[in-house]
Amino acid sequence: MGNVLRRILIADDHDAMRQGVRSFLDARPEWRVVAEAADGHSALELALQMRPDIAILDYSLPLMNGLDLTRVLKRELPEIEILIYTMHDRDDILVDVLHAGARGYVLKSDPGAHLIAAVDALVTHKPYFSSAISETLLDHFLQRDTASFDTAVLTPREREVVQLIAEGKINKEIASLLSISVKTVETHRAATMHKLKLKTAAELVRYAVRNSIVQP
Repeated sequence: MGNVLRRILIADDHDAMRQGVRSFLDARPEWRVVAEAADGHSALELALQMRPDIAILDYSLPLMNGLDLTRVLKRELPEIEILIYTMHDRDDILVDVLHAGARGYVLKSDPGAHLIAAVDALVTHKPYFSSAISETLLDHFLQRDTASFDTAVLTPREREVVQLIAEGKINKEIASLLSISVKTVETHRAATMHKLKLKTAAELVRYAVRNSIVQP
């Protein structure tokens, strides 16, 4: 097992954090960082191009957050293992990313040994969770119904559009980023506002922050 090369993607919008993660991974000759990205959109493109074995994702990525990126990656690359490496220890975020298909969750406040241990576990397709994640929370995850989440009413594409609107992108920019027409963006925007019973862009931004689609 140790001699098998594992290809790894790192996605974090802070250069220093990506360098720190890479320095930990470089200690293992059988692990190779094949791609780095500063936003979720670039991370998806690089993952589809490089097809890494493991993706280490920050939750709070611009353009496409770690939750939505996890969903898309698991759909497009079912064999990929995903580790969420984040400062957030909120129960709802952990539950969401586990349901989306991530099998590892490590806090940035944890010692570096946890990051190494998590990658070691994912190499053999085993789960790994931060020591801060309690058994009670994992029990909660197993029992919780995802249908109860507010964000479950939105399609993945609608969530992407909501994130980009909340980040201040105009319809033309969103259309370009998602490779869809401006009219399709407008359709998704209108459908989202209708579903969520919102009337203004400000209300949509508040919704995005409240549901961790973007960070305040």
